[in-house]
Amino acid sequence: MNSAPSEKSSVPTASEKHRNFVSEPMGDKGVADLAGIDANLGMTLKEKGFDKASMILGQFLVKGRSKDAFVSWLMDTSGAKSEQAENCYQCLNDWCREFM
Repeated sequence: MNSAPSEKSSVPTASEKHRNFVSEPMGDKGVADLAGIDANLGMTLKEKGFDKASMILGQFLVKGRSKDAFVSWLMDTSGAKSEQAENCYQCLNDWCREFM
C-alpha cells in the first residue's frame, strides 16, 4: 500500500525547481535554486561573482527580458546547455510575472 513515489531523489527536477522558485518571493535564494542551474553551473556562476538568484535576475532584466539575449549570456557565462539556459529564462520570466 505504498503509494509514494519510490524515486525520492535529493536532487529536484527542473520542473520542481521551477515550481518551487516561482511559488514565493526570491529573498536570499542561491543561484542553484533557479531551474536549469545544477550544482556545477551554480559553482561556475559563483566563481564569476553570481552567487545569488537575484544577481541572475539582474542580468535577465539588463537583457530586457529578451529570451535570446539572456540565454546567450547564460550559455557564454556559465557553459550552460541551451535547454538549461532556457529553463532558467522561463523560471525568471514566470517569477517576474508573479512578483513584479
